[in-house]
Amino acid sequence: MALSWVLTVLSFLPLLEAQIPLCANLVPVPITNATLDRISGKWFYIASAFRNEEYNKSVHEIQAAFFYFTPNKTEDTIFLRQYQTRQNQCIYNSSYLNVQRENGTISKYEGGQEHFAHLLILRDMKTFMLAFKVNDEKNWGVSVYAEKPETTEEQLGEFYEALDCLRIPRSDVVYTDQKKDKCEPLERQHEKEKKQEEGERQHEKKKQEEGES
Repeated sequence: MALSWVLTVLSFLPLLEAQIPLCANLVPVPITNATLDRISGKWFYIASAFRNEEYNKSVHEIQAAFFYFTPNKTEDTIFLRQYQTRQNQCIYNSSYLNVQRENGTISKYEGGQEHFAHLLILRDMKTFMLAFKVNDEKNWGVSVYAEKPETTEEQLGEFYEALDCLRIPRSDVVYTDQKKDKCEPLERQHEKEKKQEEGERQHEKKKQEEGES
C-alpha cells in the first residue's frame, strides 16, 4: 500500500535533476494557471509502463483507478482525492500535492522527503502524462491519464511515442479496466455528502443574512 498513490499519480522515488532525454513530448514546460485549470477535475488512470520491476509488479495489482485534482493557484498545491480498486476492493485516500511551476513538476512530501514527477501536457486536451525517473534508465517509466476510462489509439499516441523514446517495449504496458471498478458507490456517497454539506452551508449563510437584515 505504500506505493498506492505512486502508481496512480506520482513516482515513489524522487526524480534526478539531470537533463531529460531529448524526446519531443518528454520535455517539461513550466506550469501556469492555465495548466492547473486544464488538469482540474476528475481523471482516470489508463495505463503505465515501468522498467522498475517493483513498480511493474505493483501496477498489476491496480484493477481500476480514478482521482480528482483540485488546484489551489495561490498556494501552488493540488488537493488529491483518489479511488483505487485492488483485489476487488475500493481503497480511498486524500492528500495534498505541491506544484513546482518553473520545473514543471508536482510532488508529495512523504517519508521525510519530497517525491517528484514531471507533468507532461499533451496535444489532446483530454489526456496528460507523468514521467518518472527518466534520467535513471533502469527505473524510468511513464503513465497516462484521461478524462474518460475509454481511450482511442489516437489519444494514446503520445504515450506510445514516449515509450518508444525511452525504449520501453509496448508489450510492457499495463492497462486498467474500469469495468472492474468497485469505487463508484463510495464516490456517489462522497458526492451526496458534499452536496449536503454545501446545502447546510448555504442554509446557515441565508439565516445569517436574514438575521442581519
